[in-house]
Amino acid sequence: MEDFQKLFDSFSALKVGVIGDVMLDTYMWGKVERISPEAPVPVVSLQQKEFRIGGAGNVALNCRSLGAVVTVLSVTGKDTDGVLLEELLQKNDIHIGHLVKSDERITTSKIRIISRNQQMMRLDAEITRELNPQEESALLENVQRYIASGPDVIIFEDYNKGVLTDNVIHETIAMCRQAGVLTAVDPKRRHFFSYKGTDIFKPNLKEVKEGLNMLVDDVNQGILENIHLELQRILGHSISFITLSEKGVFYQQDKKAGIIPSHLRNIADVSGAGDTVIAVASMVYAVTKNPYLMAEVANIAGGLVCEEVGTVAISRQKLQHECELLLS
Repeated sequence: MEDFQKLFDSFSALKVGVIGDVMLDTYMWGKVERISPEAPVPVVSLQQKEFRIGGAGNVALNCRSLGAVVTVLSVTGKDTDGVLLEELLQKNDIHIGHLVKSDERITTSKIRIISRNQQMMRLDAEITRELNPQEESALLENVQRYIASGPDVIIFEDYNKGVLTDNVIHETIAMCRQAGVLTAVDPKRRHFFSYKGTDIFKPNLKEVKEGLNMLVDDVNQGILENIHLELQRILGHSISFITLSEKGVFYQQDKKAGIIPSHLRNIADVSGAGDTVIAVASMVYAVTKNPYLMAEVANIAGGLVCEEVGTVAISRQKLQHECELLLS
């Protein structure tokens, strides 16, 4: 039987780097009581405004809330949103010494307007072009410095905002392999097949279908095992970890494979669940090297954060309690 107290205690010895697209999430909560006389749109009377860490920063936040020592590696703009984001990261004890600030970019920001737990509108401010050569080389210098400090794992969190270029991906994976640092990836469509030679590759089923141009509707373990082999043929990675939304997760490493069904939850909001899953999976695998346990714990964590509205980090106590309840 797994000793979950021991497992969760061991997280605090981990040193985790998160590389990718960090963003500032702004939530504006309000009441809708009338339609605007100017246009057929609801009028939202704002009652509360809250800033949260989003994108790759949310992966970092999840790792930190489980107890790891966490560093973010990214590029932001020299703007107010960038300052706010840095303050939030520091407040949450996430290291920002390896962030690059660029005159040529703005900090990615998403503003969500919510009424009665319903998202009314989202406003995005972003530059999605890939990093220019100067930004790229500044980021890679920071990656090199960070890897020299001896991290256990680096997580790639790709949101297609341009930070993870082919060059950044290849160079970082090569440095990690040379230094014996674990790599885990939450990919997006643009660079889906750039992540060659990583340890954990975690797409969702939709991304896999798009990446491999598959038209199947119903998937079973046999089909998923074939998907793993096809992905492995192209990427040469070690573990496929595919999230299947309400059906749970699939994992495979060598001949060890299985589908783990999701646990019954009151789903409030699925945003940020993928961030939690990759964070938890990376840390559990870094400590145990057990792909089955990795998938079980990450599956529970993903379900738990879906019970909250907006992007929230997993609670260590809650997750440990659920693991003891469901897996012991």
